Amino acid sequence: MSFIKGLFPGAILTWLISLILGSNHTKGGFLDIFRTDIAGIAFYWSWPLFVAATAISWAIFWMME
Repeated sequence: MSFIKGLFPGAILTWLISLILGSNHTKGGFLDIFRTDIAGIAFYWSWPLFVAATAISWAIFWMME
């Protein structure tokens, strides 16, 4: 259950950081921020950042149980 709870803050954190860095036209180095288009909606995303943010959120929620 902690993992599922950790997905939402991980996704929000990824979206916000990718939005800030992507709008400044940077790749973010290891973060590999890219612009994607899903169903006509374009936004910036980073899979490595999503995995790291979700793991941190998951650990925090797990420690709170």
